[in-house]
Amino acid sequence: MKLNSQIIGASFLLICSCHNTPADNSSNKNNMTNGSYFKTGYSVVNGINMYYEIHGMGEPLVLIHGGGSTIETSFGKMIPLLRNNFRIIAVELQGHGHTDDRNAPESFEQDADDIACLLHNLKIPKASFFGFSNGGNTSIQIVNRHPGIVNKLIIASTFYKREGFPPGFFDGMKNATLNDMPQPLRDAFLEITPDSNKLFTMFTKDRDRMLRFTDWSDDLLRSIKNPTLILSGDKDVINCGHVVTMSNLIPNSRLMIIPSAHGSYMGAAESPSSDSKTIELTAAVIKDFLNTKE
Repeated sequence: MKLNSQIIGASFLLICSCHNTPADNSSNKNNMTNGSYFKTGYSVVNGINMYYEIHGMGEPLVLIHGGGSTIETSFGKMIPLLRNNFRIIAVELQGHGHTDDRNAPESFEQDADDIACLLHNLKIPKASFFGFSNGGNTSIQIVNRHPGIVNKLIIASTFYKREGFPPGFFDGMKNATLNDMPQPLRDAFLEITPDSNKLFTMFTKDRDRMLRFTDWSDDLLRSIKNPTLILSGDKDVINCGHVVTMSNLIPNSRLMIIPSAHGSYMGAAESPSSDSKTIELTAAVIKDFLNTKE
């Protein structure tokens, strides 16, 4: 079934063993600006060089971007609102942004293992995780595969079964081309890595991961014992009933549905822009959730 451009475009809003070597290489830099700590670096992770940024000080919070995205495109509006309260570790996943690709398909399980290895290299034994869109799927696999490293969990605009998408979503994904990828995501990738072949490879792997996706069980969500905050927009790609189901399955979870499109409530670059008050509200809820003692 051929879908309209809106459904195809919406599709691409979601596609998106540890070495005992030093965690960082010579590309690292450290800056102190207005008392705010900032560092960038690369770490050898399961055969690839993974790029990361550290912003601020405090309890560690790992940010995991959406499909086709970078740190900046997913979290550029959120980081300034959170870095004074937490030690943010923002990552770029396999083949995205600054991070190397590997000669293998993408999977949420591999991304989860890569992030767990990165935290091992950085000597961070435990953190909270904030995953947006496909980054939320990766966050679910982190708590599934590496529960000991997880404190709290924030999953934003995320699904666990194919039924969470609108009718025709996966047919639209089959027919999608690079031209259907949101322009801000294409521009951001090429600004970092000016190689159209690598952009096409990332696009193809993101698309194929979604087409291969098979439903996760209800028991997987029931097994999450960590305090969990679920965020979604009322006009999100993921339907509201699906995120309500997720909230009912995860025992210790809270749900906030915001008047917003996919990612607009947090300022994702590929989404329709929200007013600053909505983004500030989202950040305030996140801070309150992470700071509340359970």
